[in-house]
Amino acid sequence: MRLIQTEDDLAEGAAHLAAVCPVWARVLPDLGPLPLRRRSDGFEAIASAIVGQQISIAAAAAIWDRMQSAGLTDATAIAAAEAEDLRAVGLSRPKARYLQAIAGAGLDWQGLRRMPDDEAIAALVALPGVGVWTAEIYLKFALGRSDVFAAGDLALQEAARMMYGLPTRPTPAALRAVAQPWQPWRAVAARGLWAYYRLAKGREGIR
Repeated sequence: MRLIQTEDDLAEGAAHLAAVCPVWARVLPDLGPLPLRRRSDGFEAIASAIVGQQISIAAAAAIWDRMQSAGLTDATAIAAAEAEDLRAVGLSRPKARYLQAIAGAGLDWQGLRRMPDDEAIAALVALPGVGVWTAEIYLKFALGRSDVFAAGDLALQEAARMMYGLPTRPTPAALRAVAQPWQPWRAVAARGLWAYYRLAKGREGIR
């Protein structure tokens, strides 16, 4: 499987996008260097993704900062924390429950590295509070998978609408269809769409 580990990998993916799509060929020079957005894999990466679910990027960053200051980002600390401690850093009750359940689930995080994309996503979605979007974000940023896309991401949908001049925001299924030619570098395309969103909207679409 291809991994995104360096800027050279991003450049290879961007060259593929420009070769298969004239819209990407036109847009990519304006986006500047695409960010790696790589992070260490394991519990903290999935916890960070769960914190970011369905809230603004600024709110998610503030909660994560408070969790880090309180020493509540690793599995051992989360598992041992009282509910009041987790609420005090800004976690909702459901997210606090999810994190404690995942901390105690005993998932083989290193084993995920060897799994194909679909198997790794299925293993993560089996965890409490982890949907397909969260699993795909984990594979993109924590495992560096090159072809994971997250078509359900609203910022990606909106960026695609603007970039391609679509009349409405594409559904996840429609966006997956648009993204088919971008294989095996759809994770690079996602980075490009988030960069386009930032350029067009003046704010980040992903943390």
